[in-house]
Amino acid sequence: MFIKTVDFSKFSSIKIGSPIEVVMIEKDDPIPKDRLIIGHANNLLVSPTPPPLMMLSKDFSFITLEDDILTVGCATPTGRVLSYAKKSDLAGFEFISKLPGSLGGMVAMNAGVKSYEIFNILDSIKINGEWIAKEKIEHGYRFAKLNGVATEIRFKVTKGFDKNLLEELIALRSNQPKTPSAGSAFKNPNGDYAGRLIDEVGLKGVYQGAMQWSEVHANFLVNHGGGTFEDAKYLLDLAKDKVFEKFGIELEEEVLVL
Repeated sequence: MFIKTVDFSKFSSIKIGSPIEVVMIEKDDPIPKDRLIIGHANNLLVSPTPPPLMMLSKDFSFITLEDDILTVGCATPTGRVLSYAKKSDLAGFEFISKLPGSLGGMVAMNAGVKSYEIFNILDSIKINGEWIAKEKIEHGYRFAKLNGVATEIRFKVTKGFDKNLLEELIALRSNQPKTPSAGSAFKNPNGDYAGRLIDEVGLKGVYQGAMQWSEVHANFLVNHGGGTFEDAKYLLDLAKDKVFEKFGIELEEEVLVL
């Protein structure tokens, strides 16, 4: 276990935050009970006063395949998992092409694209040192109650990586902004789309400081350079208020606000 200073204005995908001391967990370390585990900060909005944080070190960035069991450490970048699946002709991992960050971050929020979700393909998760079958873990659309720190994931794999599906999913990216963001700001309400609702209340393209509801996709809060936590939080709260006022729908953040 060691302490690393992480500058979230550079490390997080939305480029907001300040240098913060984060405890790095190494193999065989006891897991601190008083800290919040984070991944590669692709869906985080970090305030100037976040709770005490910890991350998995590179000890947990690995991939092993034995027979039909693929075991992946939770600090492994999703891009590396996709490359491995492609090279090894493993089916079911194509949708990961849309999802940056670490595998642990994906699992913690049951990340996915359209009908594809990480819980659909995983078999079990090592949480606080114990392997737990996915059926025993409460999960659903963009959430998973892990009740602890996930360090490794197991998949029962079959052959047949689908390159056509990969191309289809990559094409979906064309409507996502390239400007720094934390991905989708809000979860889609049942039977609707957060982006449509934000657009309908007139917020698409609206700025607060350097932060903006993207003109490319209204559910992406983008940072044009030097955006602050306060400006981002203002726009999130404004969207929630206006959507509730007009439609009676309570938007729920997909981005994790710390």
